[in-house]
Amino acid sequence: MKHTPLIAAALTLAATGAMAQEMDRRAQSQVTEVQEPVPAVIQAPEGQPPSDAVVLFDGTNLEGWESVNGGAAEWNVEDGAMRVNRGSGDIRTTESFCDVQLHVEWRSPPNNEGHEGQDRGNSGIFLQERYEVQVLDSHENPTYPNGQAGSIYKQHIPLVNASREPGEWQTYDIIFQAPVFAEGGALRRPAHITVLHNGVVVQNHAQLQGATEWIGYPTYEAHDCAPISLQDHDADVSFRNIWVRPM
Repeated sequence: MKHTPLIAAALTLAATGAMAQEMDRRAQSQVTEVQEPVPAVIQAPEGQPPSDAVVLFDGTNLEGWESVNGGAAEWNVEDGAMRVNRGSGDIRTTESFCDVQLHVEWRSPPNNEGHEGQDRGNSGIFLQERYEVQVLDSHENPTYPNGQAGSIYKQHIPLVNASREPGEWQTYDIIFQAPVFAEGGALRRPAHITVLHNGVVVQNHAQLQGATEWIGYPTYEAHDCAPISLQDHDADVSFRNIWVRPM
């Protein structure tokens, strides 16, 4: 179809206007684009720690861990896992951490007959040696809800109970945002914890009221980065595949 010069000119003008409008939209979109920092490239193979993770326990030895009472960690290492050596005390990392992504796999003992409540597979994962994510056999084992598996001990009840049967391996993926203190020691920002238990969100950016306590109410005391610790609560709890990503 042949257009008259007037129609052709109008079409050209419309096309030019549309192109100018599109260029203007692109310019407007670029106002909110940033070019840096460019995220670092990491490798995250299925079932393996990310390439930028610090491996805290690879199943072979307790290098990088120590007793909270001083000296070497005395827990048992067998079949790719570490197991609580009852009575030897808690252990902690030799390295200190602040904000982290933490992955831990744990298993309560398979034979818990005659035990119930807090006496079944009790342990704990302490961020900065103060803020506890409870480890417990909570499969068909009623106890106080803010003390069951997946709780922020005596502070936050888990959203759901995602516990597997005793003797089965379970996972915690924890995002921990450390508290921030002013120069004089006053609290500027409280700690927050997100927990996925076996892939299920059980704590969603929960705000901590202070260090977790067995007796008494939580309070904050100013501190710096600190180790991650695992609790000896007189139960044969095992741990494996522990890694952390400082953020």
